[in-house]
Amino acid sequence: MLDGVRIVEIEGLGPGPFAGMLLADLGADVIVVHRKGGAVTPGMPERSILDRGKRSISLDLKSAEDTVTAKYLIATAHGLIEGFRPGVMERLGLGPEDCHAVNPALVYGRMTGWGQTGPLADRAGHDLNYLSLSGAAWYASNAGQSPFPPPTMVGDIGGGALYLVAGLLAGIMKARETGKGTVVDAAIYDGSAHMMNLLMALRQAGGMPAERGTGILDGPHWARSYRTSDGGHISVQCLEPKFYAALLDRLGLSQDPDFADQFDRARWPALTKRLAALFAQHTRDSWAEHFAGSDACVAPVLSPDEALGHEMNAARQTWHVPESGLQAAPAPRFVGASPWSPPPIPQRGEHGSEIRAELGLPDADQAP
Repeated sequence: MLDGVRIVEIEGLGPGPFAGMLLADLGADVIVVHRKGGAVTPGMPERSILDRGKRSISLDLKSAEDTVTAKYLIATAHGLIEGFRPGVMERLGLGPEDCHAVNPALVYGRMTGWGQTGPLADRAGHDLNYLSLSGAAWYASNAGQSPFPPPTMVGDIGGGALYLVAGLLAGIMKARETGKGTVVDAAIYDGSAHMMNLLMALRQAGGMPAERGTGILDGPHWARSYRTSDGGHISVQCLEPKFYAALLDRLGLSQDPDFADQFDRARWPALTKRLAALFAQHTRDSWAEHFAGSDACVAPVLSPDEALGHEMNAARQTWHVPESGLQAAPAPRFVGASPWSPPPIPQRGEHGSEIRAELGLPDADQAP
């Protein structure tokens, strides 16, 4: 879908590489500038899934010669991704003004936690810190427990990478009309707060009060996960009354007066305890089989490895295990497109000669 779109990604952490992977998944020519001779980030593999489908060139951006090469490359790009703290790219001579001087239509994507401005712009932080200050971590975990959202999902990916991609694509569309690029200031702090607006809409109608554990998505007995007899978990979330009725029917509780009023907040804690005791009587998989084929909105909580073997994955082919390891296919899908198979992951600098040839530059390994 993004054939003909070129993105230059300056090697970084987490959300920036994920955004580049997503754009590559959608068909863009993503060229990642890996640090020449740089050590791999601790905890990450030498060849990361996040680099799948990209091309790689190794450059030392503190070298004047390699900075010139980077500018030649940026001159051919529609978008750029960088994830340094504010001011770092400017000191390398590759800030927005430097890049727009060689490519006025470039959409310059900046991925940070706190944004380019504000009192914390130059401060370090991580996923949970951004979510905590933006309010996005508030409803994570059950009442009485310390908030802890799924690592990276809400912040780095949801509030960061996906917003960066949306901003880049919007900027590229505008640049095609006007010939003028822009700078995208994608802050995880901003994006994660923006993602709260669905909950804020529920809050308008009184559905999600500020007090944790009292809203319709974080308080009821019908909106949580329960531990099963084998130590597994089963999830229940049946908001609409007809689905709640289906849950009670499968549990044999349709005639129990205690469960009659689904939205009686005063009864939620006691009914949660009753369902917890009930679900603890059988295994996760036996409960999954019991609810199969119903609209009770009940599902087993699976690990990624277990999800790989589930019938949903057999039908959708969402999870794959190529040589490079377990990974999920691109999303969204486009009807009529060819089946997806995991693309190769480049070695660092693998396409340097090829890219320099495209730019009309001498091969660094052969240049005098």
